Amino acid sequence: MIETSARLLKLLTLLQSPRDWTGAELAEKLQVSARTVRSDVERLRSLGYPVDATRGSVGGYRLGAGAALPPLLLDDDEAVAVTIGLRKAAGIAGVEEISLRALSKLEQVLPSRLRRRVNTLAGYTVQVPADEVGPQVDPELLTQLTALCRDREQLRFDYLAHDGSETLRRVEPHRVVNWGRRWYLVAFDVEKQDWRTFRVDRVRPRVPTGPRFAPRELPEDGDVAAYVSRRVSAAAWRYRASVEVAVPASVLAERLTAAVGAVESIDDERCLLQTGADSVQSLAVHLSLLDVDFVVRDGPPELTAYLERLAERYRLATSS
Repeated sequence: MIETSARLLKLLTLLQSPRDWTGAELAEKLQVSARTVRSDVERLRSLGYPVDATRGSVGGYRLGAGAALPPLLLDDDEAVAVTIGLRKAAGIAGVEEISLRALSKLEQVLPSRLRRRVNTLAGYTVQVPADEVGPQVDPELLTQLTALCRDREQLRFDYLAHDGSETLRRVEPHRVVNWGRRWYLVAFDVEKQDWRTFRVDRVRPRVPTGPRFAPRELPEDGDVAAYVSRRVSAAAWRYRASVEVAVPASVLAERLTAAVGAVESIDDERCLLQTGADSVQSLAVHLSLLDVDFVVRDGPPELTAYLERLAERYRLATSS
């Protein structure tokens, strides 16, 4: 009986790989007959594992999707990765309770050697805390939005703006992005004929959804993360500046992330940086860290005054 159970576990591990296995291949791997393989497959099916089988010269077995989620077998590295991911997800508003339930089930059966690896990773890595607690997001809403992105169905929803006003929007959903402790929907606004980013916690869907839409070219050449990063960062800027930088646009773009700002080419030797920050001090420091010559073409007077004070301070610091 113990030998049979061990063989079933090995068979299940093989079937979970993303490929089809012929009966002969499984028999060779398990060192049993083809008849025993067929018998073991039936045992797995009786336990709730949906093992699909196809006939023919290219047929075989594979683990399919069933009506309910059966127990899964994870190797050591997979178990550690899932545990770390669940611990991190347990701190995300909106899914923390679900993550904690799944985490408790997994850690209950985690072998001591793997628990030690997980605890070592958690104990010797540091996660920078967010400045604020993220808003609550309904996991069912996230599931609904991602399904609309997958199925390419239009969505109508009431959207609560930052100033408290509410508008009715009609969009073509494309991606859901997690940024820090917030979730954003990237969609094409049908009425405004432009791309927009919406806070998911402010979305109130209306039913029914639809109709279906043809896919559009995503913003930022398909780099949705960069698009959201730029939009979210720019929305938080208190001070903005347009800065001419004495390097080609391609060179500066390699040094900066999308959150810093947008880079536009002027010529082969200069580019224009649209950037900003919460304070003129931070903005001035960021510009100095570029380590290249720059000229502020358009910006707040406070920035110009602060740069002049910094220039004088640096001059005095180097004078003998």
